[in-house]
Amino acid sequence: MLKKIKFPNVVIVLILLLSVCFAGCASFCPTGKNAEEKNEAVPVMCAEYTRIPINVDGELNETVWKNTQVYELNLAENKAKNGREISEPGDVRLAWDNDYFYIGVTFYDSDIVAEGENNQMKHYKFGDVCELFLKPENETWYWELYATPANKKTSYFFPGCGSVGLPSMEKYKCGLKVAAKCNGTINDWHDKDTSWTAEMAMPVKDLTARGESFGPGSQWRILVSRYNFGRYLEKKGAELSMIPKLSAENFHLLPEYAIIKFKK
Repeated sequence: MLKKIKFPNVVIVLILLLSVCFAGCASFCPTGKNAEEKNEAVPVMCAEYTRIPINVDGELNETVWKNTQVYELNLAENKAKNGREISEPGDVRLAWDNDYFYIGVTFYDSDIVAEGENNQMKHYKFGDVCELFLKPENETWYWELYATPANKKTSYFFPGCGSVGLPSMEKYKCGLKVAAKCNGTINDWHDKDTSWTAEMAMPVKDLTARGESFGPGSQWRILVSRYNFGRYLEKKGAELSMIPKLSAENFHLLPEYAIIKFKK
């Protein structure tokens, strides 16, 4: 028979402390697993070319939005496998021209919340927000861009994942344009809302300022995510959803981002 090995109490405590430490570090900015490591196909999201620049007004009424592929938001794998389903769905569309990369979103929302009053705030702490992450495939740096139902925006540029959280990253400025339209009222929990839509336009000149190429033949990764707060949600705090589906609720899992396919 195998004898049970008894560890001194101090060793057990040290093991537990180390496990907590590593878990905390991993939740901050882990590397994640790419699709090849999980034996899965790499997710691809198509961006449709538009010869007519999109009027960024939040209404999604341009022809390109009717012709491009629609991607539905998902819960993270660790939530979905426990039987949870998304409470309020949303969808995403991608487009581009020579000057801008665009996204258009429709988020169904029974209680629209946007308490952040200024641009360049951490709006995920103040209510509903759409987040766009863009990363050149062969570089460490990437962008994190926000649009809110109240037409507020935020733009961060990170030289690498290890730069997330530094105050200097909050001073980044670019030509990002955002607009939103609400089918309901903002910050009034007494009524019941329906949805909100938003458009974001990130200048190509900002994305290529460090020598990157953009468009067909270039390699870029993308994640579009959502924070959804509201009276009618059953779980505490915001519901997080995204496309592509991530393994966990951490929007900085860079290897799990989708590849952009530029259609023209």
